[in-house]
This record gives sequence, structure tokens and C-alpha cells, in this order.
Amino acid sequence: MPPSHPRIKGQASSHKAHMTWAARSMSHTVRRTGLFLRRQIWLWPIIAVLLLSAVGLLVRSAIERTMKDSLSSELQTLLDIEVAMLENWLDGQKRSATSIANDPVIRELTNRLLSGEQDEKLLQTLSKELAPWMASYDYDGFFIVNKKKVVIAASEEQAIGNDRIEELPGHDQFISRSLDGEPSVSRPLPSFFAVKDHTGRFRTETPVMFASAPIFDQNLHADAAIALRFRPDNDFTSILQRGRIGATGETYAFDELGLMLSNSRFDEDLILLGLLPDVEGSRSILHLLIRDPGHNLTSGAIPDRRRREMPLTRMVESAVNSGAGIDVEGYRDYRGVQVVGAWTWLNEYQFGVATEIDAAEAYKPLTILQRTFWGLFTLLALSSVAIFVFTLQVARLRRDAQEAAIEAQQLGQYRLEHKLGAGAMGVVYKAHHAMLRRPTAVKMLEPDKVNEQAIADFEREVQITSQLCHPNTVAIFDYGHTPEGLFYYAMEYLDGIDLQQLVDRYGPQPEGRVVDLLKQMCGSLYEAHTMGLVHRDIKPANIMLNRRGADPDVVKVLDFGLVKMTDESRQSDDKSAMAGTPLYMSPEAIQLPESVDARSDLYAVGAVGYFLLTGRPVFDADSIVELCQKHVDETPRPPSVVLGRKVNETLEDALLACLEKSRAKRPQTGRELALRLDRVEVDDGWNVEKADLWWSQHERGLATPTKSPSAAETTNREHEATIAQ
Repeated sequence: MPPSHPRIKGQASSHKAHMTWAARSMSHTVRRTGLFLRRQIWLWPIIAVLLLSAVGLLVRSAIERTMKDSLSSELQTLLDIEVAMLENWLDGQKRSATSIANDPVIRELTNRLLSGEQDEKLLQTLSKELAPWMASYDYDGFFIVNKKKVVIAASEEQAIGNDRIEELPGHDQFISRSLDGEPSVSRPLPSFFAVKDHTGRFRTETPVMFASAPIFDQNLHADAAIALRFRPDNDFTSILQRGRIGATGETYAFDELGLMLSNSRFDEDLILLGLLPDVEGSRSILHLLIRDPGHNLTSGAIPDRRRREMPLTRMVESAVNSGAGIDVEGYRDYRGVQVVGAWTWLNEYQFGVATEIDAAEAYKPLTILQRTFWGLFTLLALSSVAIFVFTLQVARLRRDAQEAAIEAQQLGQYRLEHKLGAGAMGVVYKAHHAMLRRPTAVKMLEPDKVNEQAIADFEREVQITSQLCHPNTVAIFDYGHTPEGLFYYAMEYLDGIDLQQLVDRYGPQPEGRVVDLLKQMCGSLYEAHTMGLVHRDIKPANIMLNRRGADPDVVKVLDFGLVKMTDESRQSDDKSAMAGTPLYMSPEAIQLPESVDARSDLYAVGAVGYFLLTGRPVFDADSIVELCQKHVDETPRPPSVVLGRKVNETLEDALLACLEKSRAKRPQTGRELALRLDRVEVDDGWNVEKADLWWSQHERGLATPTKSPSAAETTNREHEATIAQ
């Protein structure tokens, strides 16, 4: 925080009374580093480039992590939906097969076949009875087997009597399940007989599926099983094809050997790559092995071994061995293209389902962002070189002009006399107005510290303070800047002492004086609070004590640089982070900085009163964390206990009421606290005459030129941790 007003340099405060964020050597190191960076202007373009690089990497990492989480969730959701649709359809096929197997006529005819009755008419009758069912459920063939897995009836006459049905690939699994009494559905299998394919031609090894169910005898024993044939193109493949996202996403089924059980969306590309034969109607279902070629075949890479010798893709291997998984880091698919995907294994049906999308498409937004970042980074690097040269030249010229203006001891209408002190951002001079000839304190931004944020904070401080007209608030006379870019404002010149120095030099103050000082502070703050302003940094070092005209002990509240507007509609530029001095911060200012209000300032008023009365802060601690924790949790010791003597009960109650943890238990306004202090009747004899006598005895010492008020503030700030974010 910049110094807000000249004040007299006091005695060094004890380390125990004024907590710091870190050791003083660390603060010196930070200040020296900051000064070096301000002087070495050429470093800023380099720092900007480095910071942008760091921020870019962090942002990219955060976006990538978010995208991966979102992609993982999207893939898993899509897979779950596809599997749910597929299982629902498979359950429907099992119900259909069960309905047919439980038909009384079908059961009777089958039992007659099982009993040894074999004639052509019986088989024709069975086929005729099955025809409506098959037409209704879109089945194009059937066969019935007995317990010995011998075909006793079939839509293809040449299949009857076949006793090696279990040797056909994939048939034994669903037949055995149905003979054990449960319906089942096979995965896509190559047909043993010539079946009409998707082009309308009759061919063997056409992809087919079977829905099977047990046929029970009168004793409900499964003596036979019926298998109803249908083409997977109608529903199975179409369900999986619905699971496509983007231009490269696909969902497909596969078996334990990596054989694709549905159609790939890239069939045309696979023909061009040589993975499928270049013949009419060529499709990937039951023809494509999902193996990892080790290279991206779409980019022109040539496989170095035969397809069957290639390893399974990471997805198939994981599905067969582990059951389910998801990979958004990327792996090669059957084309050798990097993809991301999710998969699961349906153990009942002995096949897996996977949904995948090319990694390039999935992370396209990230790629665009990365390219944009590097483009901007390159432009910034080039611009930084130009800015570096230009900045050096302009900064040198501007600095020369500012130093010339300061050396001339003239800021607009104000003639500078001598420097009173310096703070974190500004320098304070004693000055005289050229026309009025009255002494004035001029606060000026140091040339090395001028930037947009510093100017904005500087303007904000003077604009807010200038709205206040209470006699106990420092008065602002003027604000402006010189043609050379020196920003300044003028305020009333105060040659008194701040309350921190008052206690450091003269110890605890009389009760009557404490009451009078606190009432004046309440008046200043009440005006600010009624305007929707919260000071946020009330502390002894920000309260000046002066003799103004014939009045002794006149309080002036300073430093409105951290003020916060409580009206939400006016807070767009307000600082809502933790701000203030830990020794005097309310519990809510520590825990919920954005919620501070007038009662938070009154907590600080109580803490200042406690300090004036006892000479000690409310809490002592060995660290900032411990100090803040005490403000939040610990009940302060009454001043009478600290002093070891009786203290006016009304005054003590008022101070402790201000220090309540709950805002609802504190005085609600500055006026309420002032009225409460009006009821304090002290008998220590402090009055205007004593105040006049005190100033007569000490005013000469306060006015010693070598004891600069702003220097005192600087010393105080080296010992106090003032938080302003």
C-alpha cells in the first residue's frame, strides 16, 4: 500500500507487536528483485514470453485433462447405450424363440420326431406350422436337434440327420445352452448352407445368427432345441451402426480371435488398403481380423507380416482378458490409426463390443488450440523484440522528462519543498499551492512504479476519498498528472502523529482519550459506510492524531486504498480477496473476504481501541496463520485482565462487543458504537484542557523535521503484514 499521508517516524515497533509474512531479509530480497526488474525494462518482453509459455502449457494441460475426462465419459455413455440396446434386442430374440418352442403344436410335432416317427409328411407339417412364426419374426431358416445334437428337422433337407452340428464354428455354444434349458442367441456365424446374402445371391458362408430355445416334453425336460436363423444385417449390425460419433467414430462387435462380427464404416477404405477383397459386395463382417499392423496403413505404410501373424489390438486383448476398459490416451486400431475408445465383453454371448473414434478428430479442438497458441507465441516473440527496442527508447525519454520535472520541484500548481517519506507505491512531499500559499501534502506515484494498475488504484483511492467530507476524514484538494506522466494528488497537510506511534512512544492511553478518539473514528467510518464503502484496513498506523486550529486531539482517518464497495452493482472493479492487516482483521475478513461489511470495520475499531487502552494488540502469535486462527476462534482477554487493574466496564464491554466473532453481536453501525461510547463515564480527568496541555508539551517534538511522517509509515509497514490482493 502506498503512503496516504505524511506522518512522523516513530520508534521501531517490536516484532511481536507487528507480524510479518516472512523474515525481514526475505522482504528485502523481494524488494531488491522488484527494483531490479523495474530498472531492467528489457527483461519484461522476455518474462512475458516465458510466462505465456508457462501459462500456455498449464492451460493446455488443463484443457487436455478436461477433454479426456469429457471424452471418456462420452465414450462410456455411448458404449453403455449401445450395449443396452443390443442386449434388449438379444433378449427379444430369446423371447421370440421361446414363444415358438413353447407352441403346443410345435412341441407335439417335435416329440413325435423324437419318438422315432420320421416321415416326409410330418416334416412338412412342422415346416408349415413354423412358417407363420418365422415370417412374423423375420426368420429365414431353422433346425431342431435332439439331446445327442443330431438334427432331426431343418428347413434345408440335406441338414437332417447331421450328427456333427457341434463341430460347426460357434454352433455348440448356443445349442448346448438351449439343451440345458435356457434360450440363447449366437454371435454372427458363416452359414453352412447357401443362404441369400445382402446382394440377393445365395452363397455359403453368408453371415447369419441363430436364436435358440429348448423344447420341453410333458415332464418339462429339454429333450430338444430349436434354432431359428436370421441375418444380422437387419438389426444386429444396424444397432451397432447407430453408435457413430463424428466422421470417424464407429461401434462394432468382435470375437475372441479378433474377427469382426459387424460391418466397419470404413469398408470402402479397407478395400483400397487391401484388407478386404476387391469384389462386389465385399464387407468386413466375418472377413476382417482386428489386428494391430504396427503402422498407420492409411498413410501409405506397408505391413511387414501377414494379417493373422499380427497381434490383437490393445482393445481386443483387453476385452478378452479383462472384460471392459477405456483408453483415451490412444492406441492403434485395425487400420493402424491412433484411436480412443471404450469396450466391454458380453460373456453370455461370447463376443465383445467396442466404440472408437480417431484420436485426431477427438482432440481436434486441442490441436487447433495448440496451433493457435504457438502462432500467438511466435507473434508475441517477434513483437517482444520490437517492443523491447521501442520500450527502451520511450522509457529513457519519459524517465528523463519525469526526473527533470521532479528536479524542477514543480507539479502543476504545486511547488515541492521537501520529501516527507515514501511507501510501497508513492512518494509524499510537503508542498505549497502556487496561488493559495497554504501547506499541502502531495502524494505522487514514483516514476519507476507507474503502470496501468498502479494508476487505476491511485485514481480509485483519490476518487473514493474525495467523496468523503467528514471532518475526521483526510481531505483531498486536487488530483492530476503532468505532461511528463507524473500522477499526483494533493491533500491537507497533517503534522501530527499516528496512533501506532502514539502508543509506541507514550504507552497506553487514558480511558477518556481512548473514548474520544474512537468516537471520532466512528464518525468518519459512519459516513463511509452510509455511502456503501468499507475501509478494510483500519489500524493505528492509518489514524492520524493532530491539533487542528484550536482543537487538540483531532482524528484523521487515512488510507482508503483498500476500500470495498458493498453495493454489488458497483463492485466490478473492486478487490474481493483477502485484504487488511492481520493484527486488526475480523474473522469474516479472514474466512470470507468478499463478505466484509461495516461491522468488519467496527471489529478493527475495537481492536484499535484495545491497543490504545492496553498498549498491546488483541492477539499475539508466532505466525500469520496462528494469528488469523486466533481471530477466528479465540476469545480476547478483557483489557482489565491484560492491564491488571480495573477498567471502566462500559468501555470494556463496548470494545469486547466490537470484537465478537459473530457480526450480529457487534454494534451494527458506527453511530451505534459512538452512542454506546457516549455512555462511558470515566473519571481519569482527561478533557480538552489536558489534551491542550499534552499537545503543548509534545507538539515541538512531533514537528521535528527529521522525523518524517511518511517514513514512520514505511517503518510501520516493514513490521506489519498488510494484505492487498
